[in-house]
Amino acid sequence: MNHRTVSAFVVTLQIAFLLNFPLSTIAQSTGDALLTVGGKPVDKDELVYLISKGKSTGAQSPGISREEFEENLELFINYKLKVREAEALGLEKTEEFSREFSSFKETLIRPYLIKNSLEEGELRKAYSRMQEVVRASHILFQFPPNASTEDSLIVLKMALKVKGEIENGGDINELAVQYSDDPSAKINKGDLGYFTGLQMVQPFEDAAYTLQAGQVSDPVLTNFGYHIIKVQDRQPNPGQVRVSHILVRFDAENPTQEENARRKISDIYAEIQKESTVWEDIVKTYSEDPATNQRGGLLPWFGVGSMIPEFEMGAFSLTEIGEVSPPLKTQYGYHILRLEEKKPIAPFEEMEENIRSRILRDSRSGMIQSQVVAIQKARYGYQEDESSVSRLAQILNPVEKTSFASEVTSQSLDKAPLFTLQGKTYLVSDLTTYMDGEEISSKHTGGTFDLWFDRFVAKMLAQTEEKDIESNNKEYQMLLKEYHDGILLFSLMNQEVWEKGIADSLGQAEFYRKNLDRYQWKNRIEAFLVKVLDPSQAENARKKLQGNGYNQTLIEGFEADYQANSPLAYQTEWGVFEYPDHPVLSKIDTQLSYQEIQSDGSLYLVLTGQKIPAGPRKFEESRGLVIRDYQEYLDLSLTESLKSKYPIQINPQVKEETFLALNQ
Repeated sequence: MNHRTVSAFVVTLQIAFLLNFPLSTIAQSTGDALLTVGGKPVDKDELVYLISKGKSTGAQSPGISREEFEENLELFINYKLKVREAEALGLEKTEEFSREFSSFKETLIRPYLIKNSLEEGELRKAYSRMQEVVRASHILFQFPPNASTEDSLIVLKMALKVKGEIENGGDINELAVQYSDDPSAKINKGDLGYFTGLQMVQPFEDAAYTLQAGQVSDPVLTNFGYHIIKVQDRQPNPGQVRVSHILVRFDAENPTQEENARRKISDIYAEIQKESTVWEDIVKTYSEDPATNQRGGLLPWFGVGSMIPEFEMGAFSLTEIGEVSPPLKTQYGYHILRLEEKKPIAPFEEMEENIRSRILRDSRSGMIQSQVVAIQKARYGYQEDESSVSRLAQILNPVEKTSFASEVTSQSLDKAPLFTLQGKTYLVSDLTTYMDGEEISSKHTGGTFDLWFDRFVAKMLAQTEEKDIESNNKEYQMLLKEYHDGILLFSLMNQEVWEKGIADSLGQAEFYRKNLDRYQWKNRIEAFLVKVLDPSQAENARKKLQGNGYNQTLIEGFEADYQANSPLAYQTEWGVFEYPDHPVLSKIDTQLSYQEIQSDGSLYLVLTGQKIPAGPRKFEESRGLVIRDYQEYLDLSLTESLKSKYPIQINPQVKEETFLALNQ
């Protein structure tokens, strides 16, 4: 439920009521504990953490007054009593608690993990690169199918040879037509246009962003092959644009068609220059883009690297809203563009999740994970038994997962060592146990042992890091305890107060009978109130209402008439009202059936009817209030019973230290 996403102390503040009992401060030999709840110590750091957290989000002034401290201490004790009871009832041993707490742990620990800091670094680097756009040309040298090491060397030598030609004055674009294995080079001569961060595969992007305009890279290896890259230009990122366009298509293989299209687009451009021309009409009449010609040619927002280079450069060359470009040619035909809107690159906070998603979908995610594993190995004393692992790989790589465990047993490999982590040695038997509980896609390459060994190592390292954080990171410990206790508190309150208060109809009725004085009507009256919103319509309302009293038929007729003919003239309400404290009805003469009242600068026309004297509400009329009050009663009763069950003892010295700590 959504309640559980709220921090434990906030939940406590929401549901707890200030207690009317004195908190006895009894000196106890409980060490540094602030207090004990039924003999169980509670550290002062927990109260300091919770109060400080609340103050940091809400208070404008530092420190806390003595009165505030005492109030918060009472609420804290109330909170710890209920957590203590939830633990005693075994609520933390339920499957529901385990599932929910595990889910919270997985989320809460993320900011403290090595992986998070590495991801943050990649996010910042990607966003930094997005501040600039790069225009580059490249030549691709692909490997032949099933390439050998010798084949790879031949491709590398060819890439180095062509790089030399470029450095000796060769034109990379002409050489791309001659040498590049990129099919698009026949059309664009290797010119990739402008691009920015996260639009190219990582090795290509890394290389391009290290080059200045005019520089040529060494061969860059990607999954496509080797690339020679020359950066032509670098510019600040212009952000995003939105344009509308007119398209005239032609068949590139048909020169006559192209010439006809060129003439047509020129005529359209001339027509656009006339002052009387309406852009949307021209688009609808002439544009051959069926996806946009019925809506003014409007295209979605786009940034650098999202469109074909010619179109993109034409769009970003426009500077004024409404400016129209001269005709430009792309592989799709001739276009005329009109600039509709421009906006700069969004702030990091707006782009963060999108950047994270894109990073985690490309090769950077694998790079981050490799770095995480390397840091974890160094930090936690990972030592691999290389000779044992090498022997096991030879024996077990060819074995399918389904036969892995039986093969290990048949060859007596269960006790073979794999690695040591924080002084503990992991064996092949540990690996087989891990494999039994895991699944993996059948679409993988490499040997069975290598695949599962790497996954097992990563899993054990991750568990070790999490245990380390739980043991040594004070902030995380406090956060984890807050959510642990918060879930327990919610479960207890739901069981003993909230659900019980709603479901216990007999208890509600008994509470109602014992507290009937709480559920009393004041003097009431039937009334129809017409607030005049349009003073010019006041007389019209008077004619319909004056001389009448409260009458349901009259009210319905008035409502139907004004809703149909002048719905903004009046605001109405009717029914039975407690009138002594009503802002309008408190001013009426109850002996008059029709009257006019001025209230808060507005005119009200009021019809009144039967008067009902003060008296008790029926149970059904009070059910919502009764349930609320009954839940409050159950909460206070629970707290009182817990005070007897779990005596509270406060260490006065530590209490004072806590107060001083909150005011440093």
